[in-house]
Amino acid sequence: MIIDLTARIIKHKKLVVFAFILIAVISSLAQFFVSVNYNMVDYLPDDAQSTRALEIMNEEFAGAVPNTRVMINNVTVQEALRYKEKLAAIDGVSEVIWLDDAIDLKTPLEMADQKTVEAYYKDNKALFSLDVRNGDEVVITDTIYELIGEDGAIAGEAIDTATSQKMAGTESLHAAALLVPIIILILVLSTTSWIEPVFFLTAIGVSVLINLGTNIFIGEVSFVTQSVAPILQLAVSLDYAIFLLHSFSDYRKKTSNPEEAMQLAMKKSFPAITASAATTFFGFTALTLMNFEIGSDLGFNLVKGIFFSFISVVVFLPALTLCFYKWMDKTQHKSFVPSFNGLGRRVVKIRVPSLIIVFALLIPSFLAQSNTTFTYGLGEQPETSRAGSDLIVIEEAFGESTPIVLLVPKGNLAKESALIQELEKLNHVTSVISYVNAIGTVIPPEYLDATITDEFFSKNYSRIIINTKMGKEGDVPFSIVEAVQETAVYYYDDEAVSLGESVTLYDIKNTVNRDNIIVNVMTVVTIAIVLLVTFRSISIPLVLLITIQSAVWINLSVPYFTDTSLVFTGYLIISTVQLAATVDYAILFTETYKENRKEMPALKAAKKTLDEKTFSISISAAILSSVGFILWFTSSNPIVSSIGLLLGRGALLAFVMVVCFLPAMLLVFDNVIGKSTFKANFYKEK
Repeated sequence: MIIDLTARIIKHKKLVVFAFILIAVISSLAQFFVSVNYNMVDYLPDDAQSTRALEIMNEEFAGAVPNTRVMINNVTVQEALRYKEKLAAIDGVSEVIWLDDAIDLKTPLEMADQKTVEAYYKDNKALFSLDVRNGDEVVITDTIYELIGEDGAIAGEAIDTATSQKMAGTESLHAAALLVPIIILILVLSTTSWIEPVFFLTAIGVSVLINLGTNIFIGEVSFVTQSVAPILQLAVSLDYAIFLLHSFSDYRKKTSNPEEAMQLAMKKSFPAITASAATTFFGFTALTLMNFEIGSDLGFNLVKGIFFSFISVVVFLPALTLCFYKWMDKTQHKSFVPSFNGLGRRVVKIRVPSLIIVFALLIPSFLAQSNTTFTYGLGEQPETSRAGSDLIVIEEAFGESTPIVLLVPKGNLAKESALIQELEKLNHVTSVISYVNAIGTVIPPEYLDATITDEFFSKNYSRIIINTKMGKEGDVPFSIVEAVQETAVYYYDDEAVSLGESVTLYDIKNTVNRDNIIVNVMTVVTIAIVLLVTFRSISIPLVLLITIQSAVWINLSVPYFTDTSLVFTGYLIISTVQLAATVDYAILFTETYKENRKEMPALKAAKKTLDEKTFSISISAAILSSVGFILWFTSSNPIVSSIGLLLGRGALLAFVMVVCFLPAMLLVFDNVIGKSTFKANFYKEK
């Protein structure tokens, strides 16, 4: 079958190259019509509380939840009211809330509740809460900046999103500008032809472009997918191209016919490429099971990307190579790689310490990574950015503030009044804005103008805005959300719903905590099945999974021991990605060990395998690690940055584990592996 496929590719090689280049060009244009979604609420499951609340809000009320705070310096109360009108007049801005919504400004401020006044107006500074329309954050926040000038400040979800959108394109270019030269350098060191790295990058680059272009059929992707998927696909699947072209180079030395050499190379490398792609493919498939759909969005794109990379390597790369193989011949250079002979002898000497160290770290690492402090949102913008410095200025003047909107069934003002009295008693609540404390219970809503009542009532619901003086996530903000929800349930059962940034993050926390178990178990199970089929062994999959999973746990335990918080989405994704992406190192090493073991004793086979494969594994690890650290270095988005750091560190740890710990495991369990592997045919000394 492989020979037939290769024969057809060889026969129509120019047509194959033309077809792939044409599809890549069309895909390059198509990707510009794919929108990027920065709104994390959209990725919560339909049954999440904040998702249901948002649907009710959109159906019942014209406005939305305030997601932005705007501070203006040196203004009187009357000037602040005029600014409020100007802010409300901006297209895309709604629900502008200020002091006049909380108290009657006809009453002197000195006689009003000072706690309420200072939440909105303090030291001639006015703080407005408003909603910025999703999807237009950049244009709207720029317009607000024009209105408030350099002295004004903006903070909140909308400006964070706008800043991320502005920086995403630049940061991707910076990442590519750093990454491509590094990958080329690594590949040049690993080959004996100056042009060969171009073939690698062209084959995988074409598959990356096709993957990006096919997102047009989805319509939009998450910001995490847009930032991470292309680079991750490139790093993970470069191995497939390296396997094929290295095999082709070997067979060129045995036959003068390049077409015959390619046929033999494809036949030999196809099982290794398929096994490598399959473990990554099925490992990434586990991400698609996430209820928090940012993970499933990334998982689907990575699965799709691995498929396109596999097709590109087994169809496009052979055709491309045969069209331009003479360039490889003309650009030969001497090998820059030092001999690794003798490395195996030195490494096997430390096999016992390696086993002791890893098993000593295993349980503490597992417990530590389970007890890391997590964050669930985008995090704060860097202080060097305008958004970051604005947040500091606003919090210094007014403190932290996060609004929660509560929707309760309309009609019973007495019950609503009792609820509000309970809400005002909650810790960290600064003010509650509703009809019953802004207008009162004496005047029925139907006697007032709709412009007044529409702010508080819809056809079926009453809207209550609860301002809190804490941040949007963490133990205290989440306890406030729980307290608000429990109080509302006491009065209205399940008919009351809440929404707001802290509520959304609370729902994300609950969703991803459930996802964690499912995704990790499915990743291990699917990869174990692929390894079982690949090696036809019961023991080898266990040895390989222990090796790579140990590297994952050690990697994820670092934030706990360094007392730093970790973005949970990054943690969840990397626990899958690292296992799926780096298990290839263990597969390559173990396959070679198995072959060597058929001809020699275990110790000698381990030494020979280390001498032969350490460099190949180091190239893959260096590429993946470079990708991770560059994402970490160039991205201001906390989720993308944390994925990068974990990936970079994880690839290095996986390399160390495969080179030091895996040989020790193979030697310790050599007899078990020989007995539990189908047709192992291990060498036996006479």
